[in-house]
Amino acid sequence: MGSLRVTLCAIAALGAVAVSPAAHATDGGVSVSPSSPHAGSDVALLVSGCPRQSATAASPAFVADARLTAGTDGTALVGESRIRSTLREGTYDVKVACGDASRTGALTVTRPGTKPAPASPLAPVAAGGGGAAHLAVVDARAAGPGTAHTVTGLVLAGVAATAVALRSARRSRRPR
Repeated sequence: MGSLRVTLCAIAALGAVAVSPAAHATDGGVSVSPSSPHAGSDVALLVSGCPRQSATAASPAFVADARLTAGTDGTALVGESRIRSTLREGTYDVKVACGDASRTGALTVTRPGTKPAPASPLAPVAAGGGGAAHLAVVDARAAGPGTAHTVTGLVLAGVAATAVALRSARRSRRPR
């Protein structure tokens, strides 16, 4: 039963991989993710079917033109840009200059002037962990042992060595 499940999952995965490139290759346009960004947020761009290894994407919605370069698979160009924070709600064209050819796409900006919440915390959350919670926030290199710790350690090691030496000397003087 287990091998049947693994086989079916493998077939489904291969089917998804086989269908995905065809969908992008026939599109030939510009994909913007997310397709409805907020003003001030970042967007990722994907352009398929471009004969060159680099291109430039321009839009009145962008803070600056986006430079697109070949992705890891080499079949599409990828890049990113930021949406203007002062932009009004609406649909804006995205034009990609791809050598002699050009590609177009669109994005819809929603709720102007708001920034999306960060995807992850900006700093560790001091929750749980008992006495170790503060260690998540403290830089170990800055809070490591300093000169005072080193001197204290050396003094204690010297005292221990002296005690061992004195005890050994006393034992060797005793008659047996």
